[in-house]
Amino acid sequence: MLNSILKFNGLAFIVKFDALLEVLVTTLIFVFIGIVFFAVAYGILSRMFSIKKEIEEDHNTALGIVIGSIMIGIAIIIAAAIQG
Repeated sequence: MLNSILKFNGLAFIVKFDALLEVLVTTLIFVFIGIVFFAVAYGILSRMFSIKKEIEEDHNTALGIVIGSIMIGIAIIIAAAIQG
């Protein structure tokens, strides 16, 4: 039973093992670039709003929701740009 499942072509690898290293290196490069852009975006937002003071000290829930929404939007844009 297990042998018939493993021979099924639907469970084949998308990337062949020969090209796996190239794909992994490319993926890691794009991950690094995405994290750098995300950090830059967070740095810009932290300069626009005093995030730490407003959220932690003043308990401004609305600003936390807005900042979180902006970060999710930036992450979606970066993911779409990386994917092509």
